[in-house]
Amino acid sequence: MDRISKKPEILSPAGDMERLKAALYYGADAVYLGATEFGMRAAPANFPLDAMHNAVETAHKAGAKVYLTCNTLPRNAEIDRLPAFLEQAAACKVDALIVADLGVLTLCKRYAPQIPVHISTQAGVVNYAAARMLYDLGAQRIVPARELRLSEITEIRAKTPKELEIECFVHGAMCVSFSGRCLLSNYLTGRDANRGACAQPCRWSYALMEETRDGQYFPITEDANGTYILNSRDMCMIEHIPALMEAGIDSFKIEGRAKSAYYTAVVTNAYRAAVDAYCAAPAKDWKPESWIVEETRKVSFRDYCTGFYFDDPLKEAHISFAGGYRRPWEVCAVVTKSDGEYLYVQQRNKFSVGETLELLEKGKAPQMLSVEAMYTEDGKPITDAPHPMMNLRIRCTLCPETGALLRKQT
Repeated sequence: MDRISKKPEILSPAGDMERLKAALYYGADAVYLGATEFGMRAAPANFPLDAMHNAVETAHKAGAKVYLTCNTLPRNAEIDRLPAFLEQAAACKVDALIVADLGVLTLCKRYAPQIPVHISTQAGVVNYAAARMLYDLGAQRIVPARELRLSEITEIRAKTPKELEIECFVHGAMCVSFSGRCLLSNYLTGRDANRGACAQPCRWSYALMEETRDGQYFPITEDANGTYILNSRDMCMIEHIPALMEAGIDSFKIEGRAKSAYYTAVVTNAYRAAVDAYCAAPAKDWKPESWIVEETRKVSFRDYCTGFYFDDPLKEAHISFAGGYRRPWEVCAVVTKSDGEYLYVQQRNKFSVGETLELLEKGKAPQMLSVEAMYTEDGKPITDAPHPMMNLRIRCTLCPETGALLRKQT
């Protein structure tokens, strides 16, 4: 096969500045983030608009773009705040606005006309007619509904203007509702999922109660292990890079603005390495190196699936029987510098002399590192690092860049 002329964009989540920097260090071409309102993730720290300048400047210095989420479904009382919000976003020089509501799209064109608009998966685009209509209204990019097969995305690509970009989720949590539009959280907790405050009740455990047996609960099970009936598996497409590219997808989106900086770093690094490897030597039988696939299992995750891209849900019901996340590894420290004799690190979780850690650098398979000696900032020998954010040095001849991670199995 010929070399690939255009790589897809790696688009990573950035819930705060630490996660933004992790995404940039590990190879994201663009990040998506939210302000303190109008975004679909209210829980993360996000970026107040008065701090957005710094985030955008940091990304642009790294050669990456910033897409600002404005993809809630705002009520009447919120609409009057949008013009000022959009003008401030434009002043911050974000590279795109992500929207789901047609009224918001209209306001974007009026108050921030120089900023490209991307249509969120919340809009539920499932056909080429809708994609064309949104392009005619001024959208530069669409994120199709997550319910589509790759074959359907391929058809949308073939029947829309080539200038219209297509962005698709390739990794992360899957929502059981139609393109993320859900009322379950609203009904059970009063927290509006369509305005960024989802309580994720689909992840809870449920039971039945028979009418005449008040207080007697019967678990809903499918086998001896039971099941969380609304709890979908996570998506992982790391082994299907060629199929995603052949479908004409321009941007590979990683879900997870509420996830940790460690998650952002590791998953971004895996997809960066996979895309770069395939584009350098494309082949019909291409598979990522085993360490790249394994990286996706060294973060918190539920059982993986490929979403709706290939499988018939009736045959492959994407239910996660485990219910919660697996967390087989945790980050121990972030490298601040190295000199060939010591690694200087900032601690994140406790680790001790005598433990074997993994060193993860961008674009490289992880390396083993035995902690033989460790010292405080002022040179005092210590046997463990129990305090968060301690500055330490570890005897080590490796010389990784600032931003590399140390981690261990839990």
